[in-house]
Amino acid sequence: MKSEATKMMLKTLLPVAIGLAVTAWLFHDDFNPENFKDFEWTGRMVAGFALAWIFMFGRDFGLAWRFHTIARPTLSWPRAFRVNYMCAFTSAVTPSAVGGSAFAIFYLNREGVKLGRATTLTLTTLFLDEMFFVVFCPILIFAIPFDELFANGADASFMNGLELVFWLVYAGIVCWAAILFMGIIVKPHAVARAIKRLFMWRYLKKWRRSAFETANNMVSASSELRSCSRRWWLNVFGATVVSWFSRYLVVNALFWGFAPGASQFLIFGRQFVVWVVLMVSPTPGGSGISEWLFTTYYGDMLSSASTALVVALSWRIISYYIYLIIGTFLIPGYFSKRKTTSQ
Repeated sequence: MKSEATKMMLKTLLPVAIGLAVTAWLFHDDFNPENFKDFEWTGRMVAGFALAWIFMFGRDFGLAWRFHTIARPTLSWPRAFRVNYMCAFTSAVTPSAVGGSAFAIFYLNREGVKLGRATTLTLTTLFLDEMFFVVFCPILIFAIPFDELFANGADASFMNGLELVFWLVYAGIVCWAAILFMGIIVKPHAVARAIKRLFMWRYLKKWRRSAFETANNMVSASSELRSCSRRWWLNVFGATVVSWFSRYLVVNALFWGFAPGASQFLIFGRQFVVWVVLMVSPTPGGSGISEWLFTTYYGDMLSSASTALVVALSWRIISYYIYLIIGTFLIPGYFSKRKTTSQ
């Protein structure tokens, strides 16, 4: 287990190196200390930076609340926070397309949740996240004009490409959410049979085992989730909304401190686009791509390159690098401690 912990700790170096390298490349002309002569931290900036940390804790609280609720009574609050931080760390060191949710089964099981139930709970959290985007995307799209959401004076090809990727990823989210809804709520056995039949096709043989496991997990999850009350569903979906909204509001807090004249609603809407696009990032935790996307997409809202650099780095420190640090401290003890007895 110690070797596994060492490997995970070494993996933290790659995303950090990528993120810092891309940031340096984006601002290589602005790293000159002379460019920061006129930059001074004001009380408002400090307050915005502090508020951003509070919102980031709101993100952690929302996810821990969700883990605590769905795994009750097995998962206490401290264990729920630990699972959340381990999932966040895993997301930071793996490609965004993989994410920390794929490892949640392992972390829940080590905290005492039986393996079968841990699989059910992980599928539930995945469904809740997908439903968040399905529900709130149409609201934001109708509330914010397209010429503000997907046009900021930057290169037209960049904005066209961003819009295309956003809609393609969102379409995939809707399809996956529909499959999960039918598979764990409406027709679990029918969906499971359809998935197995599809992956019998020889061209999909590579993913057959994983697809079969997913199909069987849907059926297992259905029997538990279909008996949950409406209040339970409102509770866990409310926790999901708190976690995602808090994640977005980190950037709102930073802009409130560093660029108070910017539209807070537009900043929030663009965060929605950023996180949807980052779902298909091939780099660990979206490192490199996140910095480039943030500075390009929000460039029209910041007064200078030096301000853009400080805001971009602040955003990544609060929403990304902090989880690398927390995970690095948790890993040695996490892999060395004995597994909690399943309940």
